Amino acid sequence: MKNLWTPWRMSYILGHEAREPACIFDITGNCLFDREKLILYRDQHSLVLLNRFPYANGHLLVAPARHLAGLAELNDIEAHRLMDMLRKSTAILKKHLKPDGFNIGLNQGETAGAGLADHLHFHIVPRWDGDHNFMTTVAGIRLIPEELDHTFCRLLDDFQVLTEPEPSSACRP
Repeated sequence: MKNLWTPWRMSYILGHEAREPACIFDITGNCLFDREKLILYRDQHSLVLLNRFPYANGHLLVAPARHLAGLAELNDIEAHRLMDMLRKSTAILKKHLKPDGFNIGLNQGETAGAGLADHLHFHIVPRWDGDHNFMTTVAGIRLIPEELDHTFCRLLDDFQVLTEPEPSSACRP
């Protein structure tokens, strides 16, 4: 078996890289979406945002609105809303980006690889046939074919339909 090494990730794993001062999922105010923060959807139970450092185009993060570290801490409504948002988010990605499949996952706890271990969140990573390559491993480069702002605008309308925001609730369209 061959090993592929990714040493540039160690400073992130060990916490040596600067991180956001606050949790990216703890959103203040009442905005239902926010282009600057890449928030596509938000309600009282859940939120969806584009990953600022994606593994692939359209990489989404889905989290409970409440600051919780583990699945066992979710109440029934939050658990249902998270699954519902995972389902709806994959449908929206399928419609606009036409992936052949998805990696959907949760890293619960720092030891399991959660970069933000104190706020539970799922990753939805669209995948296309033939998109596996060694560019990230060999050159430390990710190939993302579309700018985040363009992906945000492409997906936003379908997420807005889920909330039907009033004009006063919409921030930074």
